[in-house]
Amino acid sequence: MSWIADSLPDEATAFLAHLDVEKGFSGATLQAYSKDLLQWEEFLQTRNKTCASPQDIVRADVHAFLVQMHKLNLSKSSMARKLSSLRTFFRFLQKQKIIQQNPCTGVRNPKQEKPQPGVLNVDQALEMVQAQLEPSPRNTRDLALAEVLYGSGLRVSEALSLDLDDVDQGQSLVRVQGKGRKERLAFLTRPGLERLSQYIALRHAFEPDLREKALFLGMRGGRLHRREAVRIIQRLGQIFARAQGVSPHTLRHSFATHMLQAGADLRIVQELLGHSRISTTQRYTHLNLDQVMQTYDKAHPLAREKDKNQDG
Repeated sequence: MSWIADSLPDEATAFLAHLDVEKGFSGATLQAYSKDLLQWEEFLQTRNKTCASPQDIVRADVHAFLVQMHKLNLSKSSMARKLSSLRTFFRFLQKQKIIQQNPCTGVRNPKQEKPQPGVLNVDQALEMVQAQLEPSPRNTRDLALAEVLYGSGLRVSEALSLDLDDVDQGQSLVRVQGKGRKERLAFLTRPGLERLSQYIALRHAFEPDLREKALFLGMRGGRLHRREAVRIIQRLGQIFARAQGVSPHTLRHSFATHMLQAGADLRIVQELLGHSRISTTQRYTHLNLDQVMQTYDKAHPLAREKDKNQDG
């Protein structure tokens, strides 16, 4: 059992042996548990609890351990895994009647950040929505859809629920039914209006029923399905943006990111996206490190002073 560190106390060694023999955990998993417990023991040394009985460990010790891990810049997922290791360890000690209460009880997992949707850079987005395809009703529809998603920042559900009479070509606007049935107006860019006008002129080629109101139509003449819209955007993303996994939400996310990077006010972007809460829009404000550093160097007085000294 080479994965058991020599410096671990007897209780931890017994716990790891239990996971090995009775639970049949893999060597890699046992190694991870051993590493977590060793880090825990090293932390206890800093709190002068290295020789303490397991019964002396309290919830505050576990909280302090997580704080220390945060100071070491561990990711939240790594911190959550270490907390899980401790929970399992102390649960074992409870079953062995070594402790009465699990000190991890009531300790919450570090809140995991929601993964951000992918974002295209400006060049990729423009290559994709300004692409030239062989003229056909289908290709014209596909490019119009991509333009509306990126140029107007619509959700795919909003774009697909648009009816023909929701488009005001004279004002370059579309009337959008957003979440919670909230209605808003979205702007069409000049290229977006051109793409959409070209598609509307060819819409009859999909042979819709005379009563069909949908703007974007599938090959059978009914409203375009979400699954097909996803395939359309993935295909265009692969060919023109040279990126895998581009989705309709990638284009919406790129719309918001590019607007904010260009200096648009956060609340204006919130309005354009149809977000009810500003905190939702703030998820889109992730600037890359180069931009942050450039802004700092240009804006902070001490950074400007540094540049003067370097020039002198």
